[in-house]
Amino acid sequence: MGHAPGYARDARYADSQTHIELIWIEGRLEHWLRFGLHICEHIVSRRTRVLSFPPNALFALIRWAANDHGTVKSRIDIVRTVWPGEAYTTLPFVRPGGEILLSIEGWPKVEKVLGAIDRVEAAGVDPTRAAPDHWRHVHSRVAAGMDPRAYTAARHHAFELRQGLDL
Repeated sequence: MGHAPGYARDARYADSQTHIELIWIEGRLEHWLRFGLHICEHIVSRRTRVLSFPPNALFALIRWAANDHGTVKSRIDIVRTVWPGEAYTTLPFVRPGGEILLSIEGWPKVEKVLGAIDRVEAAGVDPTRAAPDHWRHVHSRVAAGMDPRAYTAARHHAFELRQGLDL
């Protein structure tokens, strides 16, 4: 498996964590998190850092690129990190990968997803703790050109109650 340029190939990254390489070249290539709670940060260079997440964490990664003529790519992915041995999908700059809950391209659609994240926060819910099914729902609705349904505090409470059940 190849590594993104600048990604360290040492023992610190051969573990159960998921590592995300964030790059910031002002006005050209920008990767940033909209939400997500990392447990470790490794600064590779002035423009590159690697954030590490434990298994079963949610994060939203935004990747944007431009050339002399304007934006050439904008994308948001909401991902759940996986446990060792669990199936995952690979994603650029995310090692080893994760369960992709949402993957949207194009700035107008990315803005809709950002608005959906804002509404989750406005409901008093940390987006890292929201139901994964909500992010799948947002993906489907935005991809179809529709507005996603609201994620309410009551819906979140129901999700938390389901999490507590021993099935």
